[in-house]
Amino acid sequence: KDGYELLKKNAALLESQEEPDIDNLMKIVEESMIAYKACKSRVDAVQQALNETFKEN
Repeated sequence: KDGYELLKKNAALLESQEEPDIDNLMKIVEESMIAYKACKSRVDAVQQALNETFKEN
């Protein structure tokens, strides 16, 4: 959940800037990539669990 909130915050920050803050851009991208990977891993795990649950029925 924290990863998703971070992604939303960073997306809003980048969208609100008329010109990107180059000094902070790399930091924002790096932390967003870490958050994305964590979220994707969680979504993949849930998908796998759902697939296994419905396969058994």
